Amino acid sequence: MGFKRHTITAALPYANGPVHIGHLAGCYLPADIYVRYLRLKGEDVKFICGSDEHGVPITIKAKNEGITPQQVVDKYHKMMKDSFAEFGISFDIYSRTSSKIHHETASEFFKTLYDKNIFTEEITEQYFDEKANQFLADRYIVGTCPKCQNENAYGDQCEKCGSTLSPTDLINPKSTLSGEKPVLRKTKNWFLPLDKMQPQIEKYIESHKDWKVNVYGQCKSWIDQKLQPRAMTRDLDWGVKVPIKDAEGKVLYVWFDAPIGYISATKELLSPSPTLPKGKGALSPSGRGGEELWELYWKDKETRLVHFIGKDNIVFHCIIFPAMLMAHGDYILADNVPANEFLNLEGDKISTSRNWAVWLHEYLIDFPNKQDVLRYTLTANAPETKDNDFTWKDFQQKNNSELVAILGNFVNRTVVLTQKYFAGKVPPAEEFTKTDVLLMEEICRFPQKISASLDAFRFREALAEMMNLARIGNKYLAENEPWKLSDQKRVETILNICLQVCANIAVLAEPFLPNMCINLSSILGIGKLNWRDGGRTDILKTGHPLGTAKLLFEKIEDEAIDKQMEKLKKSPSPPLPSGGGKEKQKILPNGKNLGGAVTIDDFKKLDIRVGRIIEALDFPEAKKPAYKLKIDFGKEIGIKNSSAGITKNYAKEQLKGKLILAVVNFPPRKVGPFISEVLTLGVPDKNNESILVEPGKDVEVGGKLS
Repeated sequence: MGFKRHTITAALPYANGPVHIGHLAGCYLPADIYVRYLRLKGEDVKFICGSDEHGVPITIKAKNEGITPQQVVDKYHKMMKDSFAEFGISFDIYSRTSSKIHHETASEFFKTLYDKNIFTEEITEQYFDEKANQFLADRYIVGTCPKCQNENAYGDQCEKCGSTLSPTDLINPKSTLSGEKPVLRKTKNWFLPLDKMQPQIEKYIESHKDWKVNVYGQCKSWIDQKLQPRAMTRDLDWGVKVPIKDAEGKVLYVWFDAPIGYISATKELLSPSPTLPKGKGALSPSGRGGEELWELYWKDKETRLVHFIGKDNIVFHCIIFPAMLMAHGDYILADNVPANEFLNLEGDKISTSRNWAVWLHEYLIDFPNKQDVLRYTLTANAPETKDNDFTWKDFQQKNNSELVAILGNFVNRTVVLTQKYFAGKVPPAEEFTKTDVLLMEEICRFPQKISASLDAFRFREALAEMMNLARIGNKYLAENEPWKLSDQKRVETILNICLQVCANIAVLAEPFLPNMCINLSSILGIGKLNWRDGGRTDILKTGHPLGTAKLLFEKIEDEAIDKQMEKLKKSPSPPLPSGGGKEKQKILPNGKNLGGAVTIDDFKKLDIRVGRIIEALDFPEAKKPAYKLKIDFGKEIGIKNSSAGITKNYAKEQLKGKLILAVVNFPPRKVGPFISEVLTLGVPDKNNESILVEPGKDVEVGGKLS
């Protein structure tokens, strides 16, 4: 359906450190590209973000630095806000959750759910640090992950294997405050009954099978494992106070309070605002009377809500926040949640503790006026479907070989030639060759092609299409060589067409390279264009005077890149695998490469389980012959789907009841219309056709290979 307006949010970053390129690539840059595109189309859109200032990482940072949590958030809120603004992330508002309007909004929201008897009161045992004399929030507890044996897993999540945990899941837990082993003490908290709401939540997720595979697959996995009640309050002294009696010393759970920050920021943006018309016959644009303007962006069904996040926030934005909104009853739910995977740096995971990162505020100092080069590189390498890597050499290559050599070179040559031959005025185009006509027809198709990619949140693809426009213009100019021609009419036509390509770039590149487009528009002597102007071959009229030619991009020398690499070399090295250093690859007697050696930690990352096939169906949509399998992995994992190319060795009827082995923590992947959630293990027969790996008959379903 069409929407009257759009509310676009980008995940609220924790105000406990600066912004790095992983944050930008994860959600802020794709969100900005999308918002700029919508604005160019003339859509009504509000782009909302702000600092999340109540997370446990803030209190940990404060304790480590010997300052108050408020001092921490004040410092990093300003740093992040200024960096985003200088980089060109075009938020309509960048707010903060320590604001009065947020505390009021979050309190009202909780009170509404409380008054509706949504919450359940539960007395549970929670870890307590006797030395520090306080209850411990999830992030104040570390221990060994039961899934991958990482010894530094947090009480809510293992950042090594990505598993969601509870503090009591940890092996050998200890307090980060004192280093002591915590004890369990009883405490009362208020829980959101996700178990009772599962049918509603499941219906919501099932209605969005068009979401990105990683998003839908992770949500489905949570639902299949059955949702559990989740505490919405915490025993802490930093955050939004729980607004009810009998809740002394408790604050709202950060993942209850933080997403409400989107709502409170919208309120702040549009308040004080006149209340929309009240009274009989006086309806607001949403068809309801007496509303505040901000409500249109959160309560009107003709508003599209889209959350841009990283993959570590999927469950909170796709299950917990929607459940909160459903329970409240007045709010719209997200229409899409295009989460990205993670960005690595020089082949290693970005680590703030090791300073293994490219910090945005430092980049802006080291590379002044080169915001668009970083935008271009991060978009071209966006981790849209899998983790991706940023390298400084690739950054340099993309600038020098693409932005400078193709886009910048094409524009500069076109403008300089026009100034040389036609006194800087757009020449007429009156006689066209077949090549000219084909090129102009191709120009007309670019807005639709780029739109199709942006509408599907495929930003890498959209950027590549935009650069293809520059490539075909550059190729056309180089092949026609107007500087060698004596035919005045032909030279006029060639340069007119090249100038029209430049004008189209000024429109269609704006979501990706906004600063470049400002400069390009100045060079072409035009004002701001709209998306509907793209695809035209008469944007610049005959006789239109151009501005002054100047270079859009400058070459980045090796010295600047070497400086960045030296900075990274000063960062502490990551822990080496047991045995030290990189293992040499092993070569078999037949000359085949066995691959590098793996450590026990590498092996432990694999969660290989015994499953029982309960259903096998034909899979005609698959590119290669395969079955769709439904496999039971027992109570802990549940029932999972998988595709398997085993049709040569098995009839469907043979598979039901068969015990097999599968990797259950393999990322979900889309095979045609089907989501394959686990990877079944197989070995090739003499014809190189797959045979399933079957465990012995005396093993239990759900048993883990160790």
